[in-house]
Amino acid sequence: MKNGLKTAVLLGFLGGVFILVGGALGGSTGLVIGLLIGLALCGGTYWFSDKLAIASARAKPVSQDENPLLYAIVGDLAQRANIPMPRVYVSPEQQPNAFATGRNPNHAVVCVTQGILDALPPDELKGVLAHELAHVKHRDILIGSVAAAVAMAITFVVRIAMWTMLFGGDDDDSPLGIIGVLAMLILAPLAAALIQMSISRSREYEADAGGAKMLGTGEPLARALEKIDAYAKQVPMNVDPAQATAYIINPLTGRKVNFSNLFQTHPPTAERVARLRHQHS
Repeated sequence: MKNGLKTAVLLGFLGGVFILVGGALGGSTGLVIGLLIGLALCGGTYWFSDKLAIASARAKPVSQDENPLLYAIVGDLAQRANIPMPRVYVSPEQQPNAFATGRNPNHAVVCVTQGILDALPPDELKGVLAHELAHVKHRDILIGSVAAAVAMAITFVVRIAMWTMLFGGDDDDSPLGIIGVLAMLILAPLAAALIQMSISRSREYEADAGGAKMLGTGEPLARALEKIDAYAKQVPMNVDPAQATAYIINPLTGRKVNFSNLFQTHPPTAERVARLRHQHS
């Protein structure tokens, strides 16, 4: 219920952004257009959030025949968590990482990168997948996907405002004005980062604990987190920053200059590892 309320608030915020910008840029006509765009995006975000995440990762579905070990691990964990078997996808990215997405456990997707299949032994891979299925069991994968979509939409709005300023900035009657556009360019990405940060950090701790409980030990996940964090600093991943919160470790960790570094959406890996080893020692 709590995550459902958060999702509704985020979707309302998303719609409100487009109504506000539409009204500011085009008066009453723009208000109507903004409302229609906002409604369309809210509906699309709810129903297609998993497709956005999968597309961002360039992931493809994998069959049981193609990877029986991966399927066996996911199937076993789904039974332990008492949830339906999620769809399984593999991303060609070489950075070891993983995420879960979907609007509910009946429409869940678990995605792993080729890098994590190559880098981790089966017990550590199982620890990572237990973490991801804990996200599914806790029903918090939708809110993360919606938060990512909100961040992407805000980025889209900022670009519209920027182009409006560049090509229509001499319109003195514009209700938004140059000052308003400049404020939006600065504040909108900040708002998107804060939204994702506030949602993601607590979810990661909870999923770590849920995954460890599922296995009866936190050690395999702790070792996996240490390895994935080290790889993420060395092996780049080409992923939309708005989707970074979905991953078990921020895939943009290795970027030297990135706005997301100012507002880390994931808890420190060392703290996560310490909690896992302390709680399940």
